[in-house]
Amino acid sequence: MPASFLDFLSSGLLQWGWGAMALYLLVVTQITIFTVTLYLHRSQAHRGVDFHPALAHFFRFWSWLTTSMITREWVAIHRKHHAKCETEDDPHSPQFKGIGNVFWRGVELYRDARRDRASIEQYGKGCADDWIERRLYTPLATLGPTVLLLLSFALFGFKGVAVWAIQMLWIPFWAAGVVNGLGHWWGYRNFATADTATNLSPWAVWIGGEELHNNHHAFPSSAKFALRRWEFDIGWAAIRGLEVLRLAKVLRVAPSLDVRPNIQVPDMDTMKALLAHRFQAMTDFQRRVFKPVLREEAAQRGQKLRKLMPRKLRRGLIDDGRWLTPEARAQLQARVAASPRMQKLVEYRRELAAVLEARSQNAAESLARLQAWCQQAEASGIRALEEYAARLRGYALAPARA
Repeated sequence: MPASFLDFLSSGLLQWGWGAMALYLLVVTQITIFTVTLYLHRSQAHRGVDFHPALAHFFRFWSWLTTSMITREWVAIHRKHHAKCETEDDPHSPQFKGIGNVFWRGVELYRDARRDRASIEQYGKGCADDWIERRLYTPLATLGPTVLLLLSFALFGFKGVAVWAIQMLWIPFWAAGVVNGLGHWWGYRNFATADTATNLSPWAVWIGGEELHNNHHAFPSSAKFALRRWEFDIGWAAIRGLEVLRLAKVLRVAPSLDVRPNIQVPDMDTMKALLAHRFQAMTDFQRRVFKPVLREEAAQRGQKLRKLMPRKLRRGLIDDGRWLTPEARAQLQARVAASPRMQKLVEYRRELAAVLEARSQNAAESLARLQAWCQQAEASGIRALEEYAARLRGYALAPARA
């Protein structure tokens, strides 16, 4: 107990030092991150995992206490982000809002999105709508952080106020700024998704696995974000631990891709695998077709690959330079036009994408188009394309591994 009023103001009832306060901050911010990534994101927005009702309600309470975010609004805004990704209707696309605005003004963009009540109604279905949600968490959302401030001051004094301020900035900075901003601007990509989502790092335990943003956009409903051997998703580790305690039930994870040998003609298993792994198929086209052919052409001209076609332009080959600046897109088109082989490969890539994206067709028709594409690719006279088509025939879904 504090010996004097000044001691109370300095360190509150508990009289903790800065070391203990730092450990406390680490714990409470990690719980907040888990609340966002496990409950709001993976469970409520994408239905990849279910939690025991008691744990689910703890997450709801902690979100109210530490962020003032309303579950239905957060879910609706995030679902709209996926539905309208990289368009003018995307609530926080750096491509349209500007990276500076998303990074530094992410909270303001979130508040703007909250005001679109029609979108909240459209995309926010299925969230909790019980008595406590209607009477406390939704109408008195801002009360939570106020209660936390008073509690922090009572327990820790002015140190608690400083820690509370950091807590209030934690999600706006790491989630609204870093993940929503840099996660569509900078990093590496495992999958050639139809947006600009990137993986910021193979591991970043302080943001709950959300750093693997490209993986998530490739398989949005997967409860597991780490999809390469060197990647670590602390959120998934937490889910597996909760599974052991019977507090979580995993509903969906990204399907694993198998490549069968000696498949002469694409079959329905090939088609199913390609529909699930269409982004992987496009990524493989980039790495196994475009890149080796460009290396060959660079060698024939006595140039280095980056001189023949800079890396930024090479990345644009996978989507016709959709995310390049107009000047860079014109450069890409000019360099492709100067190479008959590259023109041919770009056309093959477009045709394959059309096969994989034509989901309105019946399965038999889609398979027939894929078989025709593979047959033409194997007769193209371009070795890298022929090898790619032969490998593509063997695609199949394998049981997902934890």
